[in-house]
Amino acid sequence: MEPEDDAMHRISPADRDTLRQLAARWRAICDGEHAAWSRRQWQRLVDLEPTDRPLVAVQPEGATAELMAGHPCTCDPRLRFIEASLRERIRRAEFLRDDTPWTPTVDIGWRISDSGFGFEIPRHHGADRGSFVWEPPLKDLSKDLARLSHRRWSVDRAASDEDLALAEAAVGDLLTVQRRHFAMWTVGLTTDAIMLVGLEQLMTLMYDDPDGLLALMAWLRDDTAQLMDWYEAEGLLTSNHDSFGIGSGGYGPTTTLPALSGGAGWGQRWGFAESQETVGVSPRLFQKFILPYQVPLMNRFALVYYGCCEGVERRLQMVMDAVPRLRVASMAPWADQEAMARISAGRLVLARKPNPTLVCGEFRDDAIRSDLAETLRLAGHRPLCFVLKDTHTVQNEPQRLARWVELAREEVDRFCCAGAR
Repeated sequence: MEPEDDAMHRISPADRDTLRQLAARWRAICDGEHAAWSRRQWQRLVDLEPTDRPLVAVQPEGATAELMAGHPCTCDPRLRFIEASLRERIRRAEFLRDDTPWTPTVDIGWRISDSGFGFEIPRHHGADRGSFVWEPPLKDLSKDLARLSHRRWSVDRAASDEDLALAEAAVGDLLTVQRRHFAMWTVGLTTDAIMLVGLEQLMTLMYDDPDGLLALMAWLRDDTAQLMDWYEAEGLLTSNHDSFGIGSGGYGPTTTLPALSGGAGWGQRWGFAESQETVGVSPRLFQKFILPYQVPLMNRFALVYYGCCEGVERRLQMVMDAVPRLRVASMAPWADQEAMARISAGRLVLARKPNPTLVCGEFRDDAIRSDLAETLRLAGHRPLCFVLKDTHTVQNEPQRLARWVELAREEVDRFCCAGAR
């Protein structure tokens, strides 16, 4: 029996009907005029071509549970990964009505695990998705670096193939079921460094033990490079330049990269790096301790997105100089927007992250309009998109996200009608 036939027999008629109804709704959305327009506009933006207007997207993240309240999954738990994805995308497209470049696909990843660094790093979490604390395991780098073990990775191909077969059997005639794997988020390295030595210690090591910190960063660079080599050797990489989110917010459809389903290399994909935790580090120290270890990893990608929640204006020029294929820079809520617009000089897409506290806290139309208008005044003449993210709550009022989209569109339209572009 073929895998799809076997999978078909394991889907109940009720679950099959549910999934097919969702798939049909999703297909209609993706075949609609706005979705087609959004895909064209994102491609033009990423290719640094003129767009009709700055694009507006919402990535709900922590507020997703609030957005999805009242839209529960009902299928067998084995099918929830399909159902939940369709329900969330339908909800976002129909309710938020932003410019996300949706495609009529079902994305199925690989089931991958790793061995860790050779020891556990327990995390003690607060309540209700709160913060966590941990005890960094490396106290004295001259002695403790030897405790580190390079991570070993494995893929469960049988379980991954079963996921693909279930999706194909359920909705494969309505949507394109494809292998699309989120291989890694960042090659920034500092998140792992901080888990190993602690945040304050990362800063003080730059003075107290610079050689030890340089050795740690080199070790983490090599560990990440080995992971990248493993992905290529196993043939697990897929393209990520369609409706797949890239970097720290936004999308990367482009005509400069080929469509690939498997067996790709990193040189045919988007990559991402950041160093949020070192935002207070001087450019000189960043250039000594951080950037040199990120650069060889970033330069393995076809296109690169840099930055997340940190203001990158003080390091943007050095990243541009070191990474010729840099294409998108994150413009954090507290970034110097004028400086980023000037430094990027139209050679990069600026992914503006509006202040999420204006949506999560007291929601005031006038404050949100002012925030958006300031960005348009300073950077609207550059390749620009707005990506609302880091909304860890919307006070159980998901309509705030939809209202933000309306306000953003109105301010963008006002800017464009004034002929400012």
